[in-house]
Amino acid sequence: MTGPRYTPLVASLPATVPFVGPETQERTRGRPFRARLGANESLFGPSPLALAAMTRAAREVWKYGDAQNHDLRAALAADLGVTPENIMVGEGIDGLLGYLVRMVVAPGDPVVTSAGAYPTFNYHVTGFGGVLHKVPYAGDHEDGQALLDKAAEVGAKLVYLANPDNPMGSWHGAEKIRAMIEAVPEGTLMILDEAYIEFAPEGTAPPIDADDPRVIRFRTFSKAHGLAGARVGYAIGAPPLIAAFDKVRNHFGMCRISQAGALASLQDKAWLAEVCAQVADARARIARIASDNALSALPSATNFVAVDCHADGEFARRVLRELAELDVFVRMPGVATLDRCIRVSAGPEDQLDVLEEELPKALAAARG
Repeated sequence: MTGPRYTPLVASLPATVPFVGPETQERTRGRPFRARLGANESLFGPSPLALAAMTRAAREVWKYGDAQNHDLRAALAADLGVTPENIMVGEGIDGLLGYLVRMVVAPGDPVVTSAGAYPTFNYHVTGFGGVLHKVPYAGDHEDGQALLDKAAEVGAKLVYLANPDNPMGSWHGAEKIRAMIEAVPEGTLMILDEAYIEFAPEGTAPPIDADDPRVIRFRTFSKAHGLAGARVGYAIGAPPLIAAFDKVRNHFGMCRISQAGALASLQDKAWLAEVCAQVADARARIARIASDNALSALPSATNFVAVDCHADGEFARRVLRELAELDVFVRMPGVATLDRCIRVSAGPEDQLDVLEEELPKALAAARG
């Protein structure tokens, strides 16, 4: 009796996941976290209009979702001033990244990203047999010129940049992003991940012709809109590229309830503004908590703050472990020198109260 006959690629890959989720950690620990400040979710929750729309849609959950995501694509297009043919909706940015890599990257194809940038993108590239080329950050920012230089050097199919950045919270202004797009090497597609764009200062997102074949932008309802569990992301790109998703995507991958929630949330601009204001307040409080403990908060254009522990990665990992022992869930960057930091998600006062109470204990234990 034989088992599955895996492809040589799959057989060669280790069993890995990009992130170990908090639920997995809670099962391992045998108890829940008191403060869930590590996944960059919106702890302020979704729009009440979205919740109402999802409740109504639940009555029709016996139906598949609209395979074309027609209403949501039309609403997004109107909101962005583009056509529905410029919009693809999918199962979060993670799902859309997987589809894009499947479309573009064959075994052995070169792909460029930053060392320490979003691991899920790397996971997809490796899973489809691509070859990752990584360049270091320039300080706490992704190095746009180094990314483009490496892409030209290796003939990259894709070059990935997040703006604002995860895990550091840093950002580039619109003019720098625009210049990068103009300098993308021939034959390379630039991925511009804008998952946190709603939190960024005005002037971060450049006006880009949606028909420009050199770039595809990704945005999400998981962060500012508070719908991480609904898994709704979207891409903005040239119509031929957007149409190509139909060759590989799961056409019925979008849940009917998620579609309704995202559509209602998109229309609730007042809620979005309120959440962004709460995030700004939370970032300021995290900075104060850091300062009170002789740590430094890096400037952030996201819904999290990278907190510099003023030591090496091993010390920051000890702080992370000690916080977990005290039931505080946070994460940290994975490569030096970024890993001198821990990364704390913005949250409401009761969650940050726990951080304020437990961080001094974690630091003392890590130092002792």
